[in-house]
Order: sequence, then structure tokens, then C-alpha cells
Amino acid sequence: MSTTRPYPPGDLGPDSDGAAVGPSAPSAGQSRRLRLAGAGAVVPSARDFTREALREWGWLPAATADQRAAAEDVLLVVSELVTNACLHAGGPEELRVSYQGKVLRLEVSDLGAGTPAPRTPHRAGRPGGHGMFIVQRLCLDWGVLRSADGTGKTVWAELAAPA
Repeated sequence: MSTTRPYPPGDLGPDSDGAAVGPSAPSAGQSRRLRLAGAGAVVPSARDFTREALREWGWLPAATADQRAAAEDVLLVVSELVTNACLHAGGPEELRVSYQGKVLRLEVSDLGAGTPAPRTPHRAGRPGGHGMFIVQRLCLDWGVLRSADGTGKTVWAELAAPA
């Protein structure tokens, strides 16, 4: 697990130079929340919700191959984080998607006690167990924040905005 940028949920940390990058990077940042507790079909719902946020923020439709790849990476990471919550934490409670400057942050909250980590050694030829390895490879950073009351956690991941 990464610990290089342990910002709490909702705090995107310092933006090194304040310059906006990406198709329609808002200076004040934007955020969307989706309640998932008790819902059905949470993985496709989370992907659709995130895809709509990317449309609103100008990431989609993508004008270049790099922008399309960045959007696909975001959707894949959302799928992996929500799937992990389903498989290992009794299901996700909430998805938050935030975009500020150069960074898009994904947060999936659940009530589970476990700590996600990439399997080591990673075995590419075996089915299953690749989710957090994919998150680690695609993201600038990721981590886990425990709820203050000890009733769950938020798994967060940050991806770079397309240039």
C-alpha cells in the first residue's frame, strides 16, 4: 500500500503550482458522490456514474488517444475498487469522484475491517487477485484510511488528468 500521500477523504492535497491541466480542469475542483449501500448492480452503476462525471468534466468524449486511455484507466480503477469492496468488505457504502487541477481522486468507502494489498508475488497467469495490482500500476498513488470510529475504511486512488 502506498503511504506517500496520506490525505484524508476529500482533501486532494497541495497542487504544486495551481495550474489546471486536462480538458476542462476546474480551478476550485469538483466532486460527485454516489450512495451504494444496499444497491444492486453496484459495479456497473459506479462505472456509469463515473463516466457521466467524466463527461461533465470534459474528459469524454475523448479528443485524443491519450485522453481516451486516461478515461478508460479511471473506469477500470473504479471497477476494481468497487469489486474489491463487494468481494472482501460486504459491499461498498459510497463512491466519491473528485477532480481538481491535475488529479482525479476516487474513494470507495465500506464497512470492512481488512486492508487491501496487491498479492505478492503477482502471478499474471492465474485467475483472480489482480485488482489491487492493477490499481497500483495505473494510479499515481493509492491508500487506505480507517474511519475514526473504527467501523470501516475508505480506499482511495489518484490518477493523473490527461494532458
